[in-house]
Amino acid sequence: MKILQSILLLLLSAPQIMPAPPIRQDLQMTYDYGTDNFEETIFGQDLDKYMDGKNTKGNESTTIPYEKSLQLQRDESITTSPSKKENEEMPTCLLCVCLLGSVYCEEVDIDAVPPLPKESAYLYARFNKIKKLTAKDFSDIPNLRRLDFTGNMIKDIEDNTFSKLTLLEELSLAENQLLKLPVLPPKLTLFNAKFNKIKSRGIKANTFKKLSNLTFLYLDHNALESVPLNLPESLRVIHLQFNNITSVTDDTFCKANDTRYIRDHIEEIRLEGNPIILGKYPNSFICLKRLPIGSYF
Repeated sequence: MKILQSILLLLLSAPQIMPAPPIRQDLQMTYDYGTDNFEETIFGQDLDKYMDGKNTKGNESTTIPYEKSLQLQRDESITTSPSKKENEEMPTCLLCVCLLGSVYCEEVDIDAVPPLPKESAYLYARFNKIKKLTAKDFSDIPNLRRLDFTGNMIKDIEDNTFSKLTLLEELSLAENQLLKLPVLPPKLTLFNAKFNKIKSRGIKANTFKKLSNLTFLYLDHNALESVPLNLPESLRVIHLQFNNITSVTDDTFCKANDTRYIRDHIEEIRLEGNPIILGKYPNSFICLKRLPIGSYF
């Protein structure tokens, strides 16, 4: 009887023992889930290390990134906010090309000189629609050395436009609609105003007198009735072809009262295309090493 009771007790207790394997499976799932969270925590900490360059504790990972995000936004608002001067310059350097002190604004249809970076030394604004140059255009750009406005629509230039450009060496106003010349800066070595509408009365008597460094002068294809006065000794090349020049005098290139005077630097004078017979004025060229190019018959 005791044996039967023992067997029954074993049978009754068997269902309670069988579910043991599922319990172990649940424990394994819990372990796997805990492992995933652990990897995410490590990744979050590594990201924090990348952001701030130092270790971050697990309990800080939920608050510090948010604070850093706000701080980053504040820093960006401070460091990337351009100054007023930069705001004025940025549109120019987006429309044009700014490179190592040179600004290239060629064929971009601008109708006025754009605001330039203060360090600009060279401006190329060829083939645009600029109609006027003023002193304000260059008032804050003292380091300019070369200006090229070839192929615009310039009719008027204020007299003091270039007065503060003491370093300017080359100025091109070719292919515009000028009737007269402004005051030119003292260190100019090249001046090009060909293909305009300039008449002799549009050039003051002392316009070129003090330009002791002027080497190249291009005034061809204008409406000049005479050769400009007081041309500096430094000139090597003078282009005056295709104007309305009708005569020259003994003082145009030489000195009438000094027969020993020799103009050493001049290498080329062009006067062709003018209503003048150069052969009629032989004494006008005795100081030159080379005769001007033009008609002698």
